[in-house]
Amino acid sequence: MVAVAELSIPTAAGVFDAIAAGPHEGRPVLLLHGFPQTSLVWQRQLTALAAQGYRAVAPDQRGYSPGVRPPRPEDYTITTLVDDVIAITEALGWPTFDLVGHDWGGAVAWWTADAHPGRVRTLTVVSTPHPGALAVALRIDEDQRTRSRYMRDWRETPATEDRLLADDARLLRTLYANKVPRAAEDAYVRHLSRPGALTAALNWYRAGRPSHPIGTIDVPTLYVWSTQDTAFGPTAAQETGRWVTAPYHFETLPDTTHWIPEEAPDTLNDLLLEHLNGQGG
Repeated sequence: MVAVAELSIPTAAGVFDAIAAGPHEGRPVLLLHGFPQTSLVWQRQLTALAAQGYRAVAPDQRGYSPGVRPPRPEDYTITTLVDDVIAITEALGWPTFDLVGHDWGGAVAWWTADAHPGRVRTLTVVSTPHPGALAVALRIDEDQRTRSRYMRDWRETPATEDRLLADDARLLRTLYANKVPRAAEDAYVRHLSRPGALTAALNWYRAGRPSHPIGTIDVPTLYVWSTQDTAFGPTAAQETGRWVTAPYHFETLPDTTHWIPEEAPDTLNDLLLEHLNGQGG
């Protein structure tokens, strides 16, 4: 059984909490979680990667780590989130690394690969389409505009935190769609119920639009999307390949919801390892 250890990663922004597995000399892989989860979403991927000799680290990102939890939305811009990725990997001593992201972590992964292609050896994004592809879908596809309406609501509703946490976090729990293991769901709810944690997580939505457009990605990329994803529809998913100039593989998981890392961990692990091993593993 591969052990998963807790880490503290000091940076200029503060100390990030993380979990990790695998030999320290192994090829480094950084895994970024989304909302409303934490690094725990990647436990099955950490152990699978470690078993193959990779060094896998999953941090609690800005706002989720108590040591990096500024109160202002403007401290959660995409540029700042990308800077965190680089700061974390520099603290770990990783000049290059494989990058994996899901949900908001997937968005940060796309932007990191765009801004620092020389640092990112391979890119794997789960659920989240390329931001440029999503922008196209929002412009031409009413279905995607409907799917994305929650983002606007969470940005514009100051009482969102109270609504999500009321009645033992009943509304927050519905977001997991009964597809996340109950123990993990309880851990996420406990984490986000701590003072300031949910506001910090929602600040990702409230930080405003990026100050500059994202370009095409020149990093070998795997994109995994699921047909029952309620947040991201087929238009954005199918458009994503137009935004990658390097070797690209698009995988569709049928009858699977947004919560791929926990709902279909073995399938995702196989795809991820095949991708990494095919790029010099």
